[in-house]
Amino acid sequence: MQITKDTAVEFHYTLSEAGEQIETSTNAEPLTYLHGTEGMLPGLEAALEGKAVDDKFSVTLEPKDSYGEYQEGLIQRIPIKHLQGLGNNKVWKPGMSAIVESNQGRHQVSIVKVGRFNADCDLNHPFAGKTLTFDVEVVSVREATAEELSHGHVHGAGGCGH
Repeated sequence: MQITKDTAVEFHYTLSEAGEQIETSTNAEPLTYLHGTEGMLPGLEAALEGKAVDDKFSVTLEPKDSYGEYQEGLIQRIPIKHLQGLGNNKVWKPGMSAIVESNQGRHQVSIVKVGRFNADCDLNHPFAGKTLTFDVEVVSVREATAEELSHGHVHGAGGCGH
């Protein structure tokens, strides 16, 4: 089966910039998404169109096709209690990434400065302004279920709990 609109897709990726690996999913769960619903980076989704299980390819994306251009002046003070993703670290430090829930959804931000109760955060995605290369291996492709289509995302083995 080929990747087309309304298919549920799983793939592994390795992300690099200028030959330096940034992150990979190869030792973890594959990334899943619903094709054709704007849930994936535009350039990566276009490259996945028409691919099938076991296809391997590499695609290099300019900022406009991935996380956008870096925008100056997107620093915002956010209460520390609203930052998610600290993991096993004890405290937030400059340079760390955090997840913030807003009325526009979840956003990844970079910590610039940490105070006692607030942190100054760069609202640009950490990969904004970067030309990125994705090495991709398609793991599975199937028709999305009616429930997945109505929810706008792929469900795991146990459903999504809605």
